[in-house]
Amino acid sequence: MGGQSAKPPIAACVHELPMANVDSSPRFQAKRGQMRLNRIFPLGVAAIGLFTWLVFSLSATRAAPLKKDYISGTVTSSAGPEAGVWVIAETNDLPTHYIKEVVTDDHGRYLIPALPKAKYTVWARGYGLLDSPKVEADPGKRVNLQPVIAPDNKAAAPYYPANYWYSLLEMPAETEFAAPTETGISPNIKSQAQWIHLIKTDSCESCHQLGNQYTRTIPAMFANLTPPQAWMRRLQSGQAGPAMMGGLAQLGPKRATELFGDWTTRIKNGELPAETPPRPQGIERNVVITQWDWADPTAYLHDAISTDKRDPKVNAKGLIYGSPEESRDYLPVLDPVHNTIGRLKVQYRDPDTPGQPKPLNSSPVWGDEAIWDSHTTVHNPMFDERGRLWFTARIRGSDNPAFCKAGSSLISAQLTPVKTSGRQLEMYDPATRQLTMIDTCFGTHHLLFAEDADNTLWTTSGGGGGVVGWLNTKMWDQTHDEEKSQGWTALVLDTNGNGKRDPYVEGEQKVATAPSGESLGTSSALNATPDPNHDTRLNAAFYGLGIGTDGMIWGSVLGFPGGIVRLNPGTNPPETTLAEYYEVPWKDPRAPVWGFSPRGMDIDRNGVVWVALASGHLASFDRSKCKGPLNGPAATGRQCPEGWTLYQTPGPKFKNVTSSGSADSHYHVWVDQFDTLGLGKNTPIITGNSSDSLVALVNGKFTILRVPYPLGFYAKGMDGRFDDPRAGWQGKGVWTTWGTRTPFHSETGKGTNPKVVHFQIRPDPLAN
Repeated sequence: MGGQSAKPPIAACVHELPMANVDSSPRFQAKRGQMRLNRIFPLGVAAIGLFTWLVFSLSATRAAPLKKDYISGTVTSSAGPEAGVWVIAETNDLPTHYIKEVVTDDHGRYLIPALPKAKYTVWARGYGLLDSPKVEADPGKRVNLQPVIAPDNKAAAPYYPANYWYSLLEMPAETEFAAPTETGISPNIKSQAQWIHLIKTDSCESCHQLGNQYTRTIPAMFANLTPPQAWMRRLQSGQAGPAMMGGLAQLGPKRATELFGDWTTRIKNGELPAETPPRPQGIERNVVITQWDWADPTAYLHDAISTDKRDPKVNAKGLIYGSPEESRDYLPVLDPVHNTIGRLKVQYRDPDTPGQPKPLNSSPVWGDEAIWDSHTTVHNPMFDERGRLWFTARIRGSDNPAFCKAGSSLISAQLTPVKTSGRQLEMYDPATRQLTMIDTCFGTHHLLFAEDADNTLWTTSGGGGGVVGWLNTKMWDQTHDEEKSQGWTALVLDTNGNGKRDPYVEGEQKVATAPSGESLGTSSALNATPDPNHDTRLNAAFYGLGIGTDGMIWGSVLGFPGGIVRLNPGTNPPETTLAEYYEVPWKDPRAPVWGFSPRGMDIDRNGVVWVALASGHLASFDRSKCKGPLNGPAATGRQCPEGWTLYQTPGPKFKNVTSSGSADSHYHVWVDQFDTLGLGKNTPIITGNSSDSLVALVNGKFTILRVPYPLGFYAKGMDGRFDDPRAGWQGKGVWTTWGTRTPFHSETGKGTNPKVVHFQIRPDPLAN
C-alpha cells in the first residue's frame, strides 16, 4: 500500500484530436497537405460506441446497392495476358491517403473490390515488367492496363524485394573466425552463423529493412569517402546513430564496413540479383491489401492492434491504435470505416522521465533535425475483453519505488527484488476517454492477456531485466492498487529435479559447446554442476511472448543459438513458479535441421510454439514430443531436440554461405488461431521483413502475401479481427502496420507516412 499512497495512479481525460490541431510545424505539413488532415475524426472517440457504429452500419447498408464499388479490367503485355501481377489503386481524395492492391488471375483479369467513392490512379506492377502507365478512374469503371516487358534484368530488378539485393552481401568465410582480431571481426563472434544473426534480426535489421533502394546505394552526402568510410559515416546519422554504432561494434567495425562497402560498390558497378522472385501463385492471387496513411512523416510505428487476441470479435469495425515507440508521445488512430485518422495523446507521470537523445551526426534525409521526441516510448498495445486499450509505456525515471526493492512486504520483491525498470503500463478506456498510468516494478516490452479468471496481463522485459511480470487486472479494476495487483518472477529452473521451487543460485551465461566440443558461442544454457539444495536462475529474459490455453507462459530468449522458455506459474506465483529452457538446435547431431537466434514468437491452440529464427526459418516446438527428462541436472537446454521442427523460408541466400543463410529477415510470428485471414485455424504467419511480405505456413508450404507498393513494407506485430462473421471474407482480415523506423527509406521517400495494412483472402481473384 506504500506505493499506492505515495504515488497514486493518475487518470486523465484524453481526447483524440485532429492532426492539424496537434502540431502545425512545417515538417508535419510539408508533403501531405493533400491528405486533408483537418477532416480527421469528424465524430471523435464516440465513433466506437455501439449507437454510433449502428448508425454507420445502417448507412453503409442502405448505400451499398446504389453503386458499383469496384474497378476491374485486364492486364496484358506484348506477350498476352499477364497472370500473377499486382494492380494498384491509389487516391488522395479521402481524409487520409489510401491504397488498395490485388493480383491478376490466370487470364490477366483483376477486380479491386470495396473501393470508397473517390478518383483513383490505377496501374499494374509485376516481376519481369515495367509499371504500366497510370490511369485515372472512378469505381464502376473498367480499366485495361498495358505494362511493358522489361528489356533486361537491369530494368526488371528495381522492382524486386530487398532480400534479393541484400543476398549480394558477402559473408566472412568460416576461416576468418579462427583468428577474428586479425581480420577485423569482433572476437566475441565465433562463426559465420553468429555473424548472420547480427546482420539480421538481432542488430542490423531489428529496426529497418536492408537491401532497399536507399540502403543499397550510398547517399551523395558521403560520395567523397571511401566505401568503408561512407558506411561508417552513414551509420552515425540521425537519432538512431548510437544504436547503429553499437550494432557495428558487435560485428567488428573494420570488417563490417569493408563488406558493406564492397556490397554497395558492386551494386553501383552493375551487379544484379542472381535470382528472380516468383510471381504470386495459387491462393497468393486471392489476396486483397488495403493501406491507410496515419501518424506523420517523421514518426515511426512499432505495432498496431485491432482487437482482443483471445476473442477477435471484440472492437468489430472499431478504431485501430498504433504504438510509435521512441518517435512520439501519441498513439496514432485509424477509423477504417470512414478512412479518417487522429491521435491519442499519452502522458508520463514524473518530470524526470527520460526523453530522446540528440542526433549523433547529420542525416542525409533530415540534416541535424531531431525527428523523435517521445518520453513514453510506447512499445506494444493490447485490447482487453471490454475493449480497453493497454500498452507498455514509460511514465517515470528508471529508479523503482520502495515496494519493488529489498525490504518490501511484497513476496515478489522478497524473492527477487528489482531496483529499476525502464517502461511501465498505461490503460485507455475509449468509453470514458480516461487514460490511467500504472507503475510496475518490472520492465515492460511486449504484453499479452491470459485466458484466466483474473484476465492476467503478462509482460516481457525485452532484452534485459531478468524477470517476467504480470498485472492482475481483475484486482486492479476492483482496487486500483498498483502495488498489490502486480507480481513478477525470476526464471528459475528446477535443476535439482525435486519438482518444486527451491531457493536459487544465480546462473551464468556460458560458452556453449556442441557434442563434438566445437564452440557454439554464447548461450544461456547451464553447464555448471547443479546444487542439490538449490535451483538455478536462468541468466536470460523474455523477448517474445505467448500464452497457451493450459495457462503456461512461453517466451523467446535472444542470442546465439538462443531458445525458448516455458514458465509454469503454479498454484501460488511467484513462490511456485518454475521455468524450463529449450535451446534452438544448432550443430546437434540428434536434430535433422539446425537453426539459430529466435526473436518474435506465438503459440497455437494446440500448445505448439512458433518462433522466427535469424537462420531463415520458421520453427515450431512441440513439448509433447520430448522423450527425456525436462528438468533436473541434465536439463541444460538441449534436452529435447526432437521437439523442434524447422521450415526454411523462401528466398535467396547470402553470398558465400552454404548452411542456413537466408537473406530474408523475420522479426515476429503471429498464429491465426481463429482463422481471421481465411487460411485455416492455427495458421502461423511470419514477417518477411526484407521481402515486403507476410509469409504464412499452410499445410507445410509457404504462402507469400507481398505488399508490392510502396516497396519497403516491414511489419512487426499483427492481429486478426472479425468485423462481420456473416460477411464471409469481406468481414474479416489481418491488421498490421509499417513497423520500420525509417518510412522515408521506402519507395516513396521523404515525406512518406507510416501505414496501416489490412490483409484479406477472398475465394478467387475476381470475388467482389
